[in-house]
Amino acid sequence: VQLVESGGGLVQPGGSLRLSCAASGLTFSGYVMSWYRQAPGKERELVAAITGAGGITNYAESGKGRATISRDNARNTVTLQMNSLKPEDTAVYYCKARNALGAEYWGQGTQVTVSS
Repeated sequence: VQLVESGGGLVQPGGSLRLSCAASGLTFSGYVMSWYRQAPGKERELVAAITGAGGITNYAESGKGRATISRDNARNTVTLQMNSLKPEDTAVYYCKARNALGAEYWGQGTQVTVSS
């Protein structure tokens, strides 16, 4: 199983970013996909999650109102659109896959830096 995140980079405050996670080696639609982030010196925290069929999404406080998670099961990808970015959104963003049996996989992460 491989999860590969992309789309990170340097963004100015108030800007937007679209992160993508490409999955391979798993039955993608059978997994809840999530985005987490970890800022320096802080614990990893959930940003958003989406069910296998894409019908249900969940946003943590860090993502409510500014994040949109979506998935394309035909392309085995999950994306995270983040708007109105703030310096405190600076973190490494990770993609996670988890199925009903508890099998769990993480990507290697992509750095997002919000700075002027």
